[in-house]
Amino acid sequence: MTSYDPLHGPGEEPPFPASLDGELKLTREYLDKVATANIHDHNAMLRAATGLNYRIRSLVAALDAERGERR
Repeated sequence: MTSYDPLHGPGEEPPFPASLDGELKLTREYLDKVATANIHDHNAMLRAATGLNYRIRSLVAALDAERGERR
């Protein structure tokens, strides 16, 4: 048992990734959005980190789907 709540469960993937091109576009847009976040604002950094985690996981799921792979 851990003394914290994990960001996500083991093997948990985004339910329905967009196409690879769509996920790449969304990831780039999110990177642009969080690039201006204040590194001294703890809440802004938490939001950026969790959002980036989701975007990257979605991008990887789209790559796996395009390759016909499943985790």
